[in-house]
Amino acid sequence: MAVYQWPWEYNFPPFFTVQPHSKTKEQQLSTWRTLILGYQKHQRQAILNIAEDGPLFVNESISRKLAPEGRLWLLEELVKTGNAAPVDKRRQQWEIYWHTLDEWATIVHEWATGNGMTGTVCTIFELVAGDNTVGEEFHGLDQDVFKKVLKVLEGKGKCELIAFDDNEGVKFF
Repeated sequence: MAVYQWPWEYNFPPFFTVQPHSKTKEQQLSTWRTLILGYQKHQRQAILNIAEDGPLFVNESISRKLAPEGRLWLLEELVKTGNAAPVDKRRQQWEIYWHTLDEWATIVHEWATGNGMTGTVCTIFELVAGDNTVGEEFHGLDQDVFKKVLKVLEGKGKCELIAFDDNEGVKFF
C-alpha cells in the first residue's frame, strides 16, 4: 500500500485546535472532512475510533493532536453530510462512508447491472471478498456497511436481501 499523502494543513499546528472564527472554522471543517474521508479510504477502513490517538488525529512530528471534543465535533458534522454514523452509544466508534450510502448503492448497482448479475443471487461475502469484485471500489468494504448499502438498494426496489442457511445474500433487479 502506498504511503498516505497528508495535506499541508496537517503540519500546521493551529489545524489541531478548533478555530473560533466562523469562516476559519468552516474551512477547517472542510479540510478535516476531506482528510478523514481520504485517510479512511486509503486505509480501506470503515470503522474509526475517535478515542484512539492514531495518526489521523495526532501529528507526532509537530507534537499536536486534536482534542476529543474536536474529534466528536468533526464526526457529528460528517453525520450531517451522510459520511458517518455512530456505532456505539458513547459515540466513540464511528462508521465512515467515503461515499455516502446512496453513492455506494449506485456504485454497487451499476456494477451488478454492468456485470449481468441481475436476477441472480450472490452472497454478501462473495460481493465484498470474492474474486469477481477484486479491483472494485467496494471490494473489502466492511460487511456491516455493505449491508446498509444493500438496504438502501432494497428500499429503492433494486434488490432483495435474502437469508439462507448461515449466509446472507442479495438478488439484484
